[in-house]
Amino acid sequence: MRKQFGVSIAVLLLLTSLAKAQSEKSAVQFINPPGVAKPNGYSQAAVINLGQVKMMILSGQVPLDVNGELIGKDNFEQQAGQVFVNIQKIIEAAGGKMSDIVKLSYFILDTKNLKTLRAVRDRYIDVQHPPASTLVQVSKLFREDVLLEIEATAVIPAKK
Repeated sequence: MRKQFGVSIAVLLLLTSLAKAQSEKSAVQFINPPGVAKPNGYSQAAVINLGQVKMMILSGQVPLDVNGELIGKDNFEQQAGQVFVNIQKIIEAAGGKMSDIVKLSYFILDTKNLKTLRAVRDRYIDVQHPPASTLVQVSKLFREDVLLEIEATAVIPAKK
C-alpha cells in the first residue's frame, strides 16, 4: 500500500507540473506588430507575462522598413536609425517605451562605426541609465547590404 501511495503521489506531482507548464505557456505571446516588416519563419518579439512586469525579447532588428525595403544603403547612421525606429515600434506595440530596455546586443560589420552607433542610440535610450549591452564585430550578416543588427530585451511594468 505504501509503494502504491508513493507512486500515486509521484503521478499527481507529474500531472501538476505538466498543468503548470501548460498554463505558463499561455503567459508567452509572440508578436509581429504592423509597423515593422513581417518576418518569415520567426516572430519579431516574445512577450512574457511575469505578473508585475512583462519581459520582452526582440529578435535581431535590421534596417528594413515596414515594406521590407532597406533604409540607408551604404549609410551606417541611417541604417542604425531605422533599426532603433523598428525597436521602438515593437516595444511600443507591447505597451512599453524605450526606457524599458534593459539589454542591447549589437552585431556590426565594422567597429569604426561605434561612435556613430552610440550617437544614434543616445537619441532613443535613457543616457542617464543606459541598458546593459554587448557589441560583437561580425564578418557577415544575413544580407550583404545590411551593416548592423541589434537585439533588445525590455522589462515593461504591468498596467494597473
